[in-house]
Amino acid sequence: MTNAELLSRQVSVFLENKSGRLAEVCQTLGGADINIRALCIADTSDFGILRLIVDKPDEAVDVLQSAGFSVGSTGVLALRIPDRPGGLGEVLEHLQAEDINVEYMYAFFITIAGDAVVLFKVDDAALESTLGVLEDSGIQVIPAEEVYEL
Repeated sequence: MTNAELLSRQVSVFLENKSGRLAEVCQTLGGADINIRALCIADTSDFGILRLIVDKPDEAVDVLQSAGFSVGSTGVLALRIPDRPGGLGEVLEHLQAEDINVEYMYAFFITIAGDAVVLFKVDDAALESTLGVLEDSGIQVIPAEEVYEL
C-alpha cells in the first residue's frame, strides 16, 4: 500500500472566534451531504483552526472554499490503538524511541473491535520513518478509504 493510500486527508478550516462560525461550517457541509467523522478545534482569542475528517474530503474543501471559508488540507495517520489504560502511551513510546515528534492528535468517536481510532499528524519529513516504526511495532494504520467510511 502506498503512503498516499495510508494518509487520510484532514480538512482544516480557519475561523474567526465568534458566535455562529462553527455552525456555519457544519451547516455548509451538511447541506452538501458531507458527513463529519472526527473533529477537533484549537483556538486563540481571535481565531480557531477546525480540523475535520469527513467522508468526502475533496468535496468538503471545494464546498467550504465556495462558501468563503479559508480552507487547507493535510495528510494524517489514523491508527488503531488498544482501548485500555496505557494503550496510547505504548504507541507514543515507540515513536519517542525513534525521536518522532507528534505535532498533534485527536480521536474518532468510535472504536473498531475494541481499539480506539486516533489521528496523528507527524512532520512530513518523518513520515517514512514513522510508518516503519509503526509497522515494526505491529501498530495498524487504517487506510484512508477505510477511514472515510467509518
